[in-house]
Amino acid sequence: MSLEKAKQYLTARGMAERVMMFDVSSATVELAAQAVGVEPARIAKTLSFECGEQCILLVTAGDSKIDNAKFKAQFGRKAKMLPPDEVERLTGYAVGGVCPFDNPAAAVCYTDISLRRFDTVYPACGSDNSAVRLTPDELFVLSGSRGDVDVCKGWQPAD
Repeated sequence: MSLEKAKQYLTARGMAERVMMFDVSSATVELAAQAVGVEPARIAKTLSFECGEQCILLVTAGDSKIDNAKFKAQFGRKAKMLPPDEVERLTGYAVGGVCPFDNPAAAVCYTDISLRRFDTVYPACGSDNSAVRLTPDELFVLSGSRGDVDVCKGWQPAD
């Protein structure tokens, strides 16, 4: 059901041909990179964090890690992932297929600057065996991102 919801959202925006379906799992960065045939850094992982009755969706490059100090400075709270049993309720998608678009109002999305070094990235498309090819600008718009943030580490050569 979540896959169909995401595909309908993309179809309405003229991007249906960009959806990729796989015969294998794409539920992790490594599996998605293998399925798509790209380096893991190009997988746009959507992480979900607790934020009271809402959640923060943070879309980052596959090779990045959350920098707790930067996260707290940006959002005024500790980076605490949603428990798996809360993910679908607050994001509209199950773990392994959380995508950054067509989410419920309770999910507030941000995009990390780690994605901006690529011409194309590949977020999940609502299931654990799908992805969609987007530019970082398209991802920003489609996700309704509230802004690009700098809350990750490990992706820059100096890290």
